Amino acid sequence: MKVLVIGGGGREHAMAWRVAQDSAVDGAYCVPGNAGIAADVSCVPGKILQTKELSSLAEFLEVDCTVVGPEAPLVAGVADEFESRGLPVVGPSQEAARLEGSKVFAKDFLVDNAIPTARSVTLEDERDVDATVGRFGYPVALKADGLAAGKGVLIVQEEAEARARARGMLAGNVVGDAGRRIVVEQFLDGEEVSFMVLSDGEAYCVLPATQDHKRAYDGDAGPNTGGMGAYCDDSILSSAMRDRIIERIVEPSLAGMRRRGTPFKGFLYCGLMITQEGPHVLEFNVRLGDPETQPLLYRLEGEFAELLASASRGALDPSLVRVAERPTACVVMAAGGYPAKYRTGIPIRGLRQAAQQGAKVFHAGTRLAAGSPVTAGGRVLGVTASGAGIGEALSNAYRAVRAIDFEGAHYRSDIGSRGLSRLASENA
Repeated sequence: MKVLVIGGGGREHAMAWRVAQDSAVDGAYCVPGNAGIAADVSCVPGKILQTKELSSLAEFLEVDCTVVGPEAPLVAGVADEFESRGLPVVGPSQEAARLEGSKVFAKDFLVDNAIPTARSVTLEDERDVDATVGRFGYPVALKADGLAAGKGVLIVQEEAEARARARGMLAGNVVGDAGRRIVVEQFLDGEEVSFMVLSDGEAYCVLPATQDHKRAYDGDAGPNTGGMGAYCDDSILSSAMRDRIIERIVEPSLAGMRRRGTPFKGFLYCGLMITQEGPHVLEFNVRLGDPETQPLLYRLEGEFAELLASASRGALDPSLVRVAERPTACVVMAAGGYPAKYRTGIPIRGLRQAAQQGAKVFHAGTRLAAGSPVTAGGRVLGVTASGAGIGEALSNAYRAVRAIDFEGAHYRSDIGSRGLSRLASENA
């Protein structure tokens, strides 16, 4: 069996590494990949938005299944191009990918299908800012309508700043054209959870819940990022809450997409806030989350590649994978200055020593220079480990982090803090 992974970040490294573990896989490829991915599977140069070239590559390699990592090619219609050629692919159609490609579309979909979500209003004209941004009080969430690489959500505490930020987004000064239409959303208080499922358009497979850490600094301070770390542990959700999420969010979402004539085929990521009233959808993604994928796939056992292939054929077989008992954790090491300006091309040292600590280092933003890895992005590495409990998993990950060094490296020291607090409360 041959599998092609599209993308070149930490999520794609985890996916490529994981499919290569399966006994049925005798060929694993990634386009374009990165320095770490190249050490695990064969990397092929290419651009992820060139949909025709990607499908031609899949034909040339004679792969049995292609899985798309990032959102941009899905929103650009890469899955449609594959389907038109009869090529098995894991990823939603361009129309179904609007769940992530447009925050306005997603909010309308949630409301139309009576799926719990925060109250909101769409804002398109700077002249309407003063009358709109305070409608739900403060704090308030301002969300860019289009794709913004995880940086399109601003949580603003006060009125004057909210008005200024909203005008800046609408003028294209924050996330470019992605913010020229924004969603002004009621701020929800609670605990965030990443809940992902794999669907073949009809059947679905629930993956273990994860918890991401989006803010740049300890204590959930600083600007939003693409994610500074995540952990995967059964304590994140009770079985009752898991069932409630499936009943009130997952199944109505998949059914709603089928009713629209755009069945969802691929990974549906439900970004949730667990409030006192229950789970509410903050956002949809139409692919696996990053960095949640790293601890998630590090924990999954069984034949993941076969699972992907079954979904791509429209015959999903959830029995192909199982969840290991040991929880997992991922700590992101970022470039100095991220998520604002940062330097690249900085040598990375200590990767072998980190691996000797028992961790798997997934590369997010790296490339090879003279045969050695150097930084090539804002989020550089996702250092991932497991343990007998969440505390041990985190300790193992941080021990490996301390073995790695590159100039300006920074990381949060409190990944998994909610999980540790939850555990302490249960044992009190």
